[in-house]
Amino acid sequence: MYIFSATVIILSILAIASAIVTITHKEPLKSAMALVFHFFMLAGIYLTLSAQFLAVMQIIVYAGAIMVLVLFVIMLLNVGDEDEAQKRKKKTKQYFAITVASGLLIIITSFIIFENTSQNSIANFPTSIGTVEAIGEELYTNFLFPLEIVGILLLSAIISAVMLAKKKLN
Repeated sequence: MYIFSATVIILSILAIASAIVTITHKEPLKSAMALVFHFFMLAGIYLTLSAQFLAVMQIIVYAGAIMVLVLFVIMLLNVGDEDEAQKRKKKTKQYFAITVASGLLIIITSFIIFENTSQNSIANFPTSIGTVEAIGEELYTNFLFPLEIVGILLLSAIISAVMLAKKKLN
C-alpha cells in the first residue's frame, strides 16, 4: 500500500461527492463551484501520485481558464432577481467555505492519524516521475508519432474553424 492511501481515499470520496453535486444541483453557479472543488480534488490525487506537472496543469487549465469561461456564460445567461441572487451568492459562499474547511480538516486529520514513517517513506519513490522533463522525454521518444498526429489534427481543426467563421466576401 502507498503511504498516501488514506489521503487518496479521502480525496476520492470528496471528488465523487463534488461530482455528484455538480450534476445534480439545479443552480448552475453552485454546480460550477462544485466542479471547481472537484478539479482541486483531482489535482490533490495527482500530487499524491507524484504527478506534479499534471496537478499544476489541472489547476491552471481547468480550474482557471475553463471555469472562467463557464462562469462567464452562466453570468451572461443569468437574468434572475437581483435580491434573490445576492442571497444565493451569500449562501453559496457559506456552503463552499464549509465544504473546503471540512475537506482540509479531514485531510490534515488523516495525515496525523495515519502517519506511517517506518516502512513507506517518500524517499523510496522516484522524484522524477511527474516532472516536466520526464513527461517531455516520454512524449518525444516513445510517443513522437502520436504527438505529431495530434498536432496535425489540432492544426486542421483550427484551420477549419477559421474557414467556417470567415465571412463570405460575395
